[in-house]
Amino acid sequence: MLYLWLFSMHGRYPALNVLRYETFRSVLAALAALVISLGLGPLLIQRLRAARIGQTIREEVPQTHLKKAGTPTMGGLLIVSSCVLVTILLGDIADHYLWIALFVSLSFGAIGLSDDYLKLKRGKGKGLTETQKLVWQFGCALVATVWLFGFEGFSTNLTVPFLKRVHPDLHWWGYIPFAMIVIVFSSNAVNLTDGLDGLAIGPVMTVGFCYWIFTYVAGNLKFAHYLEVPHVDGVGEIAIFCAALIASSMGFLWFNAYPASMMMGDVGALALGGALGTVAVLAKQELVLPLAGGVFVLEALSVILQRYYYKMTHRRIFRMAPIHHHFELAGWPETVVVTRFWIISIVCALLALSTLKLR
Repeated sequence: MLYLWLFSMHGRYPALNVLRYETFRSVLAALAALVISLGLGPLLIQRLRAARIGQTIREEVPQTHLKKAGTPTMGGLLIVSSCVLVTILLGDIADHYLWIALFVSLSFGAIGLSDDYLKLKRGKGKGLTETQKLVWQFGCALVATVWLFGFEGFSTNLTVPFLKRVHPDLHWWGYIPFAMIVIVFSSNAVNLTDGLDGLAIGPVMTVGFCYWIFTYVAGNLKFAHYLEVPHVDGVGEIAIFCAALIASSMGFLWFNAYPASMMMGDVGALALGGALGTVAVLAKQELVLPLAGGVFVLEALSVILQRYYYKMTHRRIFRMAPIHHHFELAGWPETVVVTRFWIISIVCALLALSTLKLR
């Protein structure tokens, strides 16, 4: 919106021609989102405390978490609002890929907000049931993917990491369910990771940075041809969305670092995870997401393995799932768990970026 207004005057003011570059607008978006999130953070914390919107702690979590009860939650509102506002201001609002990313972020955020509200109202962490959340998530993902195929030219071929010549075609009837699973799994994996101060937001930023590069490359015809990755005309605008997401998350981390003065809540975790999954689909780098988001995959798999192994044997693989609680109970301080998971996330992101050349 602001971008289109300013760029329309570039004939009169040649300096404004720099706005045509997604890289420049990404920097502007990052700076703007960081300033907004840092500025609004204290106000949001104050309002959440006044409304007594505090974190509820489940009985089965490690006892060290009991002291976190009452910490303001729903802090994800800060990330989502900053990211969406800046994207609309500095992105090309005529780009339909941008609106798909915003739709998923807002719709999944609304699901998370409903879950957070019910947890506070009912107490003891009793929000939406797993089935209810999945139905709403798959419904929103279906709308997004069908919307995506309403525009011509979007390929149903997959890009296989490290295999340059392998591009299996799923066709629309196979790709739509696949894309829905990518979005929903990503959303829930981030949600499962959000259990320690700063744990989830670090990998969100590393994966976001990874896909900032992927979307820029995919949207640039020369780079896409040089690196032999699918070119998606118009998806370069998603780089602005990624930059805003990273910086908004960075601003939130200022308040979420140990000891956290604000929690993300499902409103943030579901929205951020859904956004990353959507960006992976738009950039045609869906299969790289499990590598870039290795921490999220590890957390989600630990829950799945623990649950089904216990059902079959009545024994546990881990002391507690998600796996970050396992390491807590093994004696690792919370800050150590978070730092080491961040290191793993950075390595995973670097490996994911290496797929651009190691093909």
